[in-house]
Amino acid sequence: MIRFGRRASLFVVAFLLSASASAREIVPYRGEAEPGTIIVRTEERRLYFVRDDGTAWRYPVGVGRAGKQWSGHARIDGKYVKPAWSPPDEVRRDNPRLPDIIPGGASNNPMGARALTLDRDQYAIHGTNRPESIGRFVSYGCIRMHNADIIHLFDQVSVGTPVVVSR
Repeated sequence: MIRFGRRASLFVVAFLLSASASAREIVPYRGEAEPGTIIVRTEERRLYFVRDDGTAWRYPVGVGRAGKQWSGHARIDGKYVKPAWSPPDEVRRDNPRLPDIIPGGASNNPMGARALTLDRDQYAIHGTNRPESIGRFVSYGCIRMHNADIIHLFDQVSVGTPVVVSR
């Protein structure tokens, strides 16, 4: 039997949690959305991708914090791998020291591995460089996913995919 000290044990637990940085699962879906629709339930902090067999992929997500949430209909209008990020005006007002652009793949780029931009304002469904934010009310309105999960979803959707966000 291998024994670890307290500090090593905490490291092993943190490593295992980050290594399994996806909690997606297939669940029964009995909503009104058509197959191929993305549903975000803000209060649940879950995203559903409706499949054609009465099920949906369910992913944990980070959502808009108080005062930054939105609801309604949108469509995916762009798909980006390792996207660069330009802080929206509201983010820049709160964080004036941010650079004009953060290159894709940079460790300080909040977009993560993939981004699905929406045809509504400056919102996106994207990965994150802060996996601990998943499952929380954290963003300016974007939907954050574990990088493994956004890669999984990215490969299943196309430009024009409908997105419904509800509180």
